[in-house]
Amino acid sequence: MKKLFPVILAFVLVFAFGSAALADITLANLKVEIDVPLKAYAEAYGEANGFNVKIDTFGGGEDYHGMVMNALQSGDMYDIFMIEGIGGYNTWKEMLADLSDQPFVAATSLAYAPEGIVVGFPIAVEGFGIGYNADILAAAGINPADLTTLTAFEEACKKLEEMKDELGISAPIAMACSTSGGMWWVAAQHNFNAYWKGNLEYDDNSIVELALNGQVDRDRLVQYAKFLKVMYDYADQDVLLNGNYDAQVNLFGTGKAAFIQQGNWTDPNFAGLNATFTRGYIAAVWTDEPTTAIMVAAPSYYVVNANSANLEEAIKFLNDMALTEAGQNYMVKEAGMVPAFAGVTVEPDGQFSKAVMNAAGSGDVFGWGFAEMPDGFNMDVLGPIFELYATGDLDLEGFVDMVTDAIATIPE
Repeated sequence: MKKLFPVILAFVLVFAFGSAALADITLANLKVEIDVPLKAYAEAYGEANGFNVKIDTFGGGEDYHGMVMNALQSGDMYDIFMIEGIGGYNTWKEMLADLSDQPFVAATSLAYAPEGIVVGFPIAVEGFGIGYNADILAAAGINPADLTTLTAFEEACKKLEEMKDELGISAPIAMACSTSGGMWWVAAQHNFNAYWKGNLEYDDNSIVELALNGQVDRDRLVQYAKFLKVMYDYADQDVLLNGNYDAQVNLFGTGKAAFIQQGNWTDPNFAGLNATFTRGYIAAVWTDEPTTAIMVAAPSYYVVNANSANLEEAIKFLNDMALTEAGQNYMVKEAGMVPAFAGVTVEPDGQFSKAVMNAAGSGDVFGWGFAEMPDGFNMDVLGPIFELYATGDLDLEGFVDMVTDAIATIPE
């Protein structure tokens, strides 16, 4: 007994010291759709490692950038937070940890390193286009493989509109743009990506570069506005003008719309709605140049506060997420994401995620340009303009003029 007591005492002291040395990790999440699985994963990780991982999610109509900035100014800055591209990077770059030598970097080609130093952990590979309900299209005699041009898409929407009662739908399209409903990003960010990147080579950044110099390709912008008008005209107007995320997703998920402007992150929502219909993507067919490519990229990145008192623990949390079985299961099975890391053997269950994986594997993809805009530009400047176009307060020429004027302010 005398020999055993010092051993027990030493164990207690080491355990107590180790527990005291580990503080909470805090993470600011902007992806509201992964809030529940991310918090569940964080709780399980914390329990396994002896400390808390606290998640704050700011989504919907909340100002994510403002929330994180408030945390900084209050002296309680997050250990891990998210940026979406160069706008966020330029805002925070002075305080971002160098992650270049971390194990997860060797497992991905999408680590974010805008100036040659890795600062961003790619949260996922995501994609979006115009999602379709294959069962509704089949009932209407429409083959999604034929919807490769704006003319063909518009004709399909017209046919669906005429068959609404027969098909049991409320509108051909589930589309949203309400700024008060927090849905500015569906139109002013994701749909508008057709202007930034549509029908261009993946790395062609010419239209984005033009905008960063305050200029637009007016002919291209006019053509995009015609496409957006089709999306608006054939959308369920209540969801378009007043709906939030749940309203838009539920409209499609319950079989009340044939098309939706959304990405593969909605797969868990459809699982929750018990949606069993076959679905897939057509391209954002904004011109009559045939295309089947959808928009695929790493949408956002976890970055680490270099001044964090819990720097090592925060970085370990990210490495474990990318490289362990539990982390990979969370990303793919629980959150329904397409992972950005090699060596992941788990496959997503969601039909949209499978479509994104297939598109990425085939190279039939366009890039994303909206993340290159200044922080807040898409939400605060473009969002209200897109809403005015939807309400009819702007006609096509007025929309083009206002977007042109807005982009002219970017260099300022």
